[in-house]
Amino acid sequence: MSKAGITVATADPPAPAVRRLPRRRGIELALIVLAVLLSVYGYCAVGLAQHGALPPGAAGYGAGLGVLALLAHLAVRLRAPHADPLLLPIGVLLNGLGLVLIYRLDLETPGDRAAPAQLIWSSLGVTLFILVVLLLRDHRVLQRYTYVCVVTALVLLTVPILFPAVNGARIWIRIAGFSIQPGEFAKVLLAAFFAAYLAANRNALAYTGRRIWKLQLPTGRVLGPIVAVWLVSVGVLVLERDLGTSLLFFGLFVVLLYVATGRTGWIAVGLLLAALGAVAVGRLEPHVHSRIETWLHPFASIEAGEGPNQLAQSLFAFAEGGMLGTGLGLGHSVLIGFAVKSDFILATAGEELGLAGLSAIFLLYGLLVERGYRAGLALREPFGRLLAVGLSSLVALQVFVIAGGVTGLIPLTGMAMPFLAQGGSSVVTNWAIVALLVRVSDSARRQGDGQGTR
Repeated sequence: MSKAGITVATADPPAPAVRRLPRRRGIELALIVLAVLLSVYGYCAVGLAQHGALPPGAAGYGAGLGVLALLAHLAVRLRAPHADPLLLPIGVLLNGLGLVLIYRLDLETPGDRAAPAQLIWSSLGVTLFILVVLLLRDHRVLQRYTYVCVVTALVLLTVPILFPAVNGARIWIRIAGFSIQPGEFAKVLLAAFFAAYLAANRNALAYTGRRIWKLQLPTGRVLGPIVAVWLVSVGVLVLERDLGTSLLFFGLFVVLLYVATGRTGWIAVGLLLAALGAVAVGRLEPHVHSRIETWLHPFASIEAGEGPNQLAQSLFAFAEGGMLGTGLGLGHSVLIGFAVKSDFILATAGEELGLAGLSAIFLLYGLLVERGYRAGLALREPFGRLLAVGLSSLVALQVFVIAGGVTGLIPLTGMAMPFLAQGGSSVVTNWAIVALLVRVSDSARRQGDGQGTR
């Protein structure tokens, strides 16, 4: 700048400072230690209540869980240092509590011990978590394999048709005493497919097609493929009588369609279709109809002199728990029967931990879902946002469906409570979900830190 023939140099304005977000890995480590200690405390409490002495395997259980959690933490510290510090500790605590509850029920059923196998599956789940965090450097890589994901998911859903039914449903593959539930893995692959397809076609879904009432219907060319995939997956699940997972996929489809388009009308359409489908299946499928009758009249078997059914026993267990519970190892939820370690394990938690403990468990699930949503909303790119929302919604829908079934809010559907219930496929899948949320949250916080995604 010149003034009266004199040139005056002006300094450039200072560049805006980049806000450095704290990595908070120390907080994560402290929370993991707390989660392991709480799990070991629960294990010891069960032994003291049942035998009046500490269980002999308490030290080994604590060491094993601690080593697995520490290895997972080191993987996050190395490859995802900006990840949300709550995701991994919540997974560790829920998995540890699930092992405690299964071990507690094993003491009542010595001929059917499930805790050792569940511990092995939990180790495999944490191993998968570590591999995903270490090898998947960017969640956007999954977008390249959109159709590989959907084809693999449909194959996994179809294969159980070739195997015998178990408890009325064809959802298991059993070979030489080894069994897996392929639908658990398929739900993650379908979530990735829905997220990738809707991210690529979100504008066409939201702004093209015919408008009917207040809903913008996309063209068949855009909406057709994803509707066809959803119908095929749900149709296969109906043939297999896995109605809980079919409801889960329907909810996931509607939620992601709403998030991708921003059209609230999809929620109304989804609820209407769900109601129509529920009425149709409830009338035509005898297995489902019997569950609806049990839901409407949970104490009918008692009045008929046949004794309490599973739902009635579950309601008795929740009532017995009261506010603070009977104490770990001091309940009688084992009277529920064969599904007490899987579908009805929440009843054991409600009886022995009470309303206070049950509320804490739901709070953990709520935090897990909330942190997943937060990570998705923080991302600028649509695929990561939809993937995080889809995976978090899987957990939220599953918790709602299971908790609603065992408390009598909705009819039973026969699914596994994430991390808590017996089921190797379920616990491995849930660890994969947490790993993907860790990866997405790391990218979101790097983006907020000015470093971008890798």
